[in-house]
Amino acid sequence: MSLPEESNLNDDFLIREIILSHDPDDSFQLDDCQMLLSLVEATFCCTTTENVFDPRNIVVTGSSDEPISRTIYKISNEIQYGCEEDANLHKKTLALLELLGHYRWDAKVVLALASFAHCFASFWLILQLQPDNALAVSLAIVKQLPRAILKPKFKALSLLVNTMLKLSKIIVQFEGVSLHHELVDNRAMDVAMKKIYLATYWFFRGILVCSSQFPDLRSCLSLEQVSSDRTVIAAWGLHSLGKKLDDLCRNLVQDVENCTHQIDTRLYEKLLRLFTEKQDDNQKALHSLFASQNEFPFSNAFSRDKIGILELKSKTILLLISTPALLPLDKAFSLVQQTQTKENCVVIWLPIASTNEWSLVDRTSFEFFSKRLPWFSVRKPWQLNSAAVNYIRQEWSFRQDPIMVALDDEGLVANADAMDMMWVWGSKAFPFSTSTETQLWEQANWNIELMINGIISPALMSQYGKEGRNLCIYGSDNIDWIKEFNQTIKKMKTIAGVQLEVVYVGIKNLDENVKNILNTIDQENTTISLTFNNIHLFWIRLEAIKRSISRHLDTPNGDEIAGRVSELLEMKGGGWAVIGGGSSNGAIKFDQEKLRECMGRFSINKNVAEMGLVAAINEACASGGKCMHDEEIPYEEGLIEKMMICGSCRRPIKKFVLYKCDK
Repeated sequence: MSLPEESNLNDDFLIREIILSHDPDDSFQLDDCQMLLSLVEATFCCTTTENVFDPRNIVVTGSSDEPISRTIYKISNEIQYGCEEDANLHKKTLALLELLGHYRWDAKVVLALASFAHCFASFWLILQLQPDNALAVSLAIVKQLPRAILKPKFKALSLLVNTMLKLSKIIVQFEGVSLHHELVDNRAMDVAMKKIYLATYWFFRGILVCSSQFPDLRSCLSLEQVSSDRTVIAAWGLHSLGKKLDDLCRNLVQDVENCTHQIDTRLYEKLLRLFTEKQDDNQKALHSLFASQNEFPFSNAFSRDKIGILELKSKTILLLISTPALLPLDKAFSLVQQTQTKENCVVIWLPIASTNEWSLVDRTSFEFFSKRLPWFSVRKPWQLNSAAVNYIRQEWSFRQDPIMVALDDEGLVANADAMDMMWVWGSKAFPFSTSTETQLWEQANWNIELMINGIISPALMSQYGKEGRNLCIYGSDNIDWIKEFNQTIKKMKTIAGVQLEVVYVGIKNLDENVKNILNTIDQENTTISLTFNNIHLFWIRLEAIKRSISRHLDTPNGDEIAGRVSELLEMKGGGWAVIGGGSSNGAIKFDQEKLRECMGRFSINKNVAEMGLVAAINEACASGGKCMHDEEIPYEEGLIEKMMICGSCRRPIKKFVLYKCDK
């Protein structure tokens, strides 16, 4: 009856020794345990997986920032030295723990396992691959390894290594959980930690036991030795140790799952509170969302600096959330131009994979963009807590398309859908709150600048405005109509003597025909030529305007802007054109038939200089029907002499005096 108490007492003494060997130091850490563990697992399993990465990308930080290979070399020497001595196995295990005393528990087991692989992986692979692989057979002869598979011993060794791999994954998972230890019941965390201590000890002991078997395997060159009592005894010892580690795995995984469940529930609730309730600053919210084993969870691609959460204090933050592939290159480049924000505003790219596991394609895409884009990036996005990912998917409605979430300087969500706002307004939308979006649309008018801002360079747009030039954008996929249209515009410019710049924007669904038309336009030099990518971005911008204005239809010009943009997006063939004065109010749209009719009448109009181009075209296009629009304008001195333009039909309107009694 006293055996369980005696066992617990022994465990308590052992735990004390293990804790004494643990001297954590934040300057000694493994940059990415999961990445290295995947590499080691592929080595032992004699496979290649899409989650295996270049080990040169892994960094072990320490007093000298030594490379991973140097750290593993030192540990492997200690393992091999322990194999050759007859010293007490318990003492050798504690010595190995002390060697890795500065590292976290997950880093300890992963580095030890990688060092074991460094020592014996080639031997291991040869034993696995022979006799089916001719190269393995040849290497076995050269290295004087046994031709016959030592089935009992090798099977027990394989099971033990697989169990150690499984145990290392659980410990790595637990270290990620422990980042939010304050959300877990104290007793549950204490119980789990005690099991982590014991599991780590027996894991290290298993490494030493496995390592001690390889010299024996190398010396077993005869069948008599293979079947000797020593081999059977060794196999039984390996089997017993594997059974103990397997029991530790089963017990530990239950505790880790319990802690994970508590964290998933409580972290979700915590994030809900932090992003919606007023805080002193944004630090608590960011620490909860980006909890990391490293105090610098972000990186700056241009400066190569690592960025801490403290550096984001009192800043407006734009979280660009997307898949690791982000966007096509042309669209990503345009978004970079749009996100040139103010000094106290930071863009952070947070990629989230489509599945729980990051594939090699995901990581390759992330590495490509994170090293080239001028934003901050999350350094290890695959380490983001599952509850945080779930929160982003549920509360911020992230699916696959990129979204942009604006956080104010207190960490509150100012706008959970600021992407369209960024496409339409750029840095003008700072601080990117929903109220700012409303204000911008209240001041907006339907004009050419709204349609092409960011598509044509701002400097060129400013120059056109100063020179009083009008702009015409047109689209079609019919080269004959385009040539006819350009001749009509050329004739109109000659007759009216107006400055009019013409820009071709293709059609919504771009194809090779549009590319051919662009080549023709370039050769004839009849209009301003946009690149194929810029034409694509023009239609992306129109889509963004449509989505954004649909949330603000109650603004003064909301219905008109929404209707005009929808008309352009729904055009299905034929030609169309919009003519206006850049940023000035008003623009007139023609479809193919109306354009022919109006341009034919325009030649007789003599009021362009006085009325302006848009009003003159409107008058020329009037079909004889009367416009019933009227406006009441408070009297101002000199107002009678000014020409007034109708806000509906854009033609000159007659003036009447209206007297109203206020009582």
